[in-house]
Amino acid sequence: MLLKNAGKNGNHQYKYQQIYKGIKEQILEGDLQTNEKLPSKRKLASQLRVSVNSVTNAYEQLLAEGYIYSIERKGYYVEQITKFTDKDLTSRKLPDDLKEQTSDKEGWLSFSHMTSDISKFPFDTWIKSKQKAISNHKTELSEIANSQGPYLVRKTISRLIKLNRGVICEPEQIVIGSGTQLLIQQLMNTLQSTSDIDTVIAIENPGYSRFYNLLKKMNLDVKPIQLNKDGIDIKKVESSGAKFVIVTPSHQFPTGKIMPISRRIELLNWTSQSTNRYIIEDDYDSEFKYKTDNIPSLQSLDRSNRVIYTGTFSKTLLPSFRISYMVLPSDLLKVYKKQNADLIHSSNTLSLYTLHYFIEDGEYGKHLKKMNNHYEVKRKVLIEKLRNRFGTRIHIEDVPAGLHFFATFQTKKSYSEIEERAEMNKLEVYTLKRFLLTNERDNENEKSLVIGFASIEVEKMEEAVERLYQIISN
Repeated sequence: MLLKNAGKNGNHQYKYQQIYKGIKEQILEGDLQTNEKLPSKRKLASQLRVSVNSVTNAYEQLLAEGYIYSIERKGYYVEQITKFTDKDLTSRKLPDDLKEQTSDKEGWLSFSHMTSDISKFPFDTWIKSKQKAISNHKTELSEIANSQGPYLVRKTISRLIKLNRGVICEPEQIVIGSGTQLLIQQLMNTLQSTSDIDTVIAIENPGYSRFYNLLKKMNLDVKPIQLNKDGIDIKKVESSGAKFVIVTPSHQFPTGKIMPISRRIELLNWTSQSTNRYIIEDDYDSEFKYKTDNIPSLQSLDRSNRVIYTGTFSKTLLPSFRISYMVLPSDLLKVYKKQNADLIHSSNTLSLYTLHYFIEDGEYGKHLKKMNNHYEVKRKVLIEKLRNRFGTRIHIEDVPAGLHFFATFQTKKSYSEIEERAEMNKLEVYTLKRFLLTNERDNENEKSLVIGFASIEVEKMEEAVERLYQIISN
């Protein structure tokens, strides 16, 4: 028997791998028949001019995968292999519409609201915190973490948000996850499995479209509610029949409005008018507040235990770290723990312990203070450059908070035209169209954009503003 291809497949494989692959292919193609005896290891090694060890390793791999069998003192034979009914491999080719295009970012400038300034991140101190986590938590790193995240990290987060946001909670109430979307999904899956809880959900419009799309795909009844000057319209929330409402009171996304105290109290009063009403407070970038102190969280005002507080480290650290958390009221915590007892935690345990030491050693506080000062300067410079270039043709919602602001431009361009021209001019920018949850008629003379300033360098702002002017200009 001649093993015609064995030892000749691939220049970058070990010899035993080439032999293994060649024999395997001949078995699958039927060139080697069931129960046919293979050459002895010495004979095949001589035939292919390789070592006996190479042939031995190849035979052992084929034996382990079930392609051949051995009979003591007689040798190796071809196993009986079920034949493929379909030999056409064209169906394995990935369709063109599923192939990802790797984007070339050379020459691009960005007004994205989703990024942070990586140039200022203290990687050296983060690595020191990581080394401390490795030294002190070898046992924990070898185990699967608690489904809500390591208790020590939850304890650290509970102290942090009590100090910075006024959130009242115990570590047991915190659930850590790899993104707020995932946490909301887990929560809603839990509530859907509990028949006595209604999951009709009201959400701000314009608002965070990723939440809206997620909840719709979960076949939940989602009600987009228009905003008025103080935030989400309470009367429309009441008439919607919702039992849950998702809001961003500290810096409404995307308009940037800060919800005044009267509307916050109205929302909290809404929860007390019926059983099983809850507010989901998305506090996504509240750490950044300029000119005045931070706005206390809505949860800090809650007297009836009806606010589900969610926060993230994506803005203060880096989005790629994927560390978010939610604080559950005790009644929902009981349901959540019961339904998710077998859930395996989704976040990276090493990153969580690293975060613990980064906070405990005071590095997080130092970093946050530095970034608040840094972002305040960037924000002022960008607003000034936009006003200088656009003059009376721009209105900026100048709310001194967060990492983006809302700007409305006088233009006859459609949102689609703006998006197309932005692509041509290599400017990353997001229009209001992305965040409108219902189909609404465009204002023919005005278009609104969400302008992020975190990642763009001050030295490049003027050029970015000029590109935007060319895009918007009539």
